[in-house]
Amino acid sequence: ARALAGGGANVIFACRNTAKGDDAVAQTKATYPDSQATVKALDLASFASIRTFVENLDWDHVDILVCNAGLVSPVYRETEDGIEQTVGVCHFGHFLLFSLLADRLKASADGRLVVVSSHSHKWPRKLNFDKFPLSRNNYRQLVAYGQAKLANVLFANEVQRRYGPEGISACALHPGTLVTTSIGKSSTAADLLMKLVSPFTKNIDQGAATSVFCALHPDTGFVQGKYFDNCRPAKPSPETANRDKAACLWELSVATCGIQS
Repeated sequence: ARALAGGGANVIFACRNTAKGDDAVAQTKATYPDSQATVKALDLASFASIRTFVENLDWDHVDILVCNAGLVSPVYRETEDGIEQTVGVCHFGHFLLFSLLADRLKASADGRLVVVSSHSHKWPRKLNFDKFPLSRNNYRQLVAYGQAKLANVLFANEVQRRYGPEGISACALHPGTLVTTSIGKSSTAADLLMKLVSPFTKNIDQGAATSVFCALHPDTGFVQGKYFDNCRPAKPSPETANRDKAACLWELSVATCGIQS
């Protein structure tokens, strides 16, 4: 967000914790005094919060939507709407946010959706709808995260197929492992693992690079429907090319989010 604002974009820092968002904007403006950045409350674990965020958005068009929220939970938790939290935030929350902003992305000269996934999308190898989302009885931390990240890539691919002809480009990416985020805040084991691998992980700028690359690449056709790693196209899992799975995920998401067709 800081890089985009510093490059001249008018950026909304969409945050659950607006105090932390205010601090992030202050840091951004300290580095880039002429930047345009504001904070708006957005909790991806709440459909009501997502709808309120969009309703209070004054812009008539949106050029870029970066879906970046993520978490790893060691125990089963649910969103405000009763959905397993990892998938609820990483996929369903982003799906609803995009759906409500789709018309404004179409109103842009080059509307672009950038979905931050992970190489973890390769495990599990298949998206089993009988166990998606996981329940309290079969919850496994890494399975839930892998499901969420696989859904991210399938979602981006389906957006490209459905909305590409209407002017929206979509792609997914792997940002790399970062210890500077708070993704493992709810898991002592995940937090410890992050510290152990820290010598081999990316810093903030390196971790943000692929997201910024995908958001601003001048050749729209180059990013459409692709999966990126280290600022270049990479090969995702074979499951991400399954159009039937992507279509089923879309229909499930429409029903889950209560979207009116």
